[in-house]
Amino acid sequence: MNRRALMLSAGALALSGQAARAADDVVIGVVYPLTGNGAAVGLDAKAAYEVAADIINGTHAPIPMLMGAGGGLPKLGGAKIKLVFADSQGDPQKARAEAERLITQDKAVAIVGSYTSATGATISQVTERYEVPYLAADNSSPSLHTRGLKWFFRTSPHDEMFTQGMFEFFAGIGAKTGRKVQTVALFYEDSIFGTDSSNVQRKLAEAAGMKIVADIRYRAASPSLSTEAQKLKSANADVIMPSSYTSDAILILKAMAEIGYKPRAIMAQAAGFQESAFLQGAGALAEGAMSRSSFAGDAIKSRPAIVPVNALYKAHNNKDMNDNTSRQITAMLTMADAINRAGSSKPDAIRLALMATDVPGDQTIMPWKGIKFDATGQNTLGTPVMQQISGGIYKTIWPFELAVMEPVWNVGT
Repeated sequence: MNRRALMLSAGALALSGQAARAADDVVIGVVYPLTGNGAAVGLDAKAAYEVAADIINGTHAPIPMLMGAGGGLPKLGGAKIKLVFADSQGDPQKARAEAERLITQDKAVAIVGSYTSATGATISQVTERYEVPYLAADNSSPSLHTRGLKWFFRTSPHDEMFTQGMFEFFAGIGAKTGRKVQTVALFYEDSIFGTDSSNVQRKLAEAAGMKIVADIRYRAASPSLSTEAQKLKSANADVIMPSSYTSDAILILKAMAEIGYKPRAIMAQAAGFQESAFLQGAGALAEGAMSRSSFAGDAIKSRPAIVPVNALYKAHNNKDMNDNTSRQITAMLTMADAINRAGSSKPDAIRLALMATDVPGDQTIMPWKGIKFDATGQNTLGTPVMQQISGGIYKTIWPFELAVMEPVWNVGT
């Protein structure tokens, strides 16, 4: 063999080896707002997915949970998960374009995301067209799983499930204290998240015989919510039920404080109310606010994996896990488990494995009964909790058997 042929042969072997190594990586696209108004949430999400990838890929002491052994994907010969992040900027059309780029250019075999339901709606349209699984980690709009999509999956409860939990809590705390909720005020942004959330809240309030004394829809990211605050003060409901992202959640609390209005109770549809940026931005004004949540970080007796996973997240991002970041870690581990069970990185095989998912709750960090998808791709075993801010920390108050403190309940006083 002459020198040129030998060099060509060696080059081909090197390229072949590079291709084999590249094939070992299973590329997952991750779409979040990494710049713009939602950047703080998106950067926390990025940290959460990086921690999840480290749990899956790394060498570490076993963690008592799904994919907690580390070392990669055993049924793919120890292949590693490779995350490719894309910035939606919180814009549904930007999210659509980024999802398409991840599939066509970065060769993502699945996509996870994406915080806002509006971006989740457009991403899932793209993944449906390209026949690639989309796993909604934290999109909560109930309409997302009712569109007849075959490639859409959601690990988290949606807002109908969350809101049902809120009203079960209202009934329980009313019976326990003798102080029932009689009036509610709905406060929600003009998006698919806000509209869907308010629709189910309206329906359940009416079914429970509660009077809706204010029904306020506002423009997201408004520079001022002083008019809305005045309307809430005039209505003076037993409970205000906001569906808002972080900046608006802070703004409405400040606007109410400026006019001297302290609501008797706030029960939020999580979103911005569960973010560390909200707790920092609202400060003492947030004390006593309640929110539904997917996550109970204080449920360490029944979910021992919370302690080591939270330690990893805190070391990575200098924060404790919250409602959103815990859902993101859980979604990534669920996706990795499906890929591993599929024994393949082909999207159709991953989809079939996702459909067959059946994970017991104690194999997660969540207070859920488990993870099992129905024909629409919705996890039917996601069970929410209610939490209340006490001393600047969200603490579980319902279900009562999981509660770490008695609710501070000012309704009827």
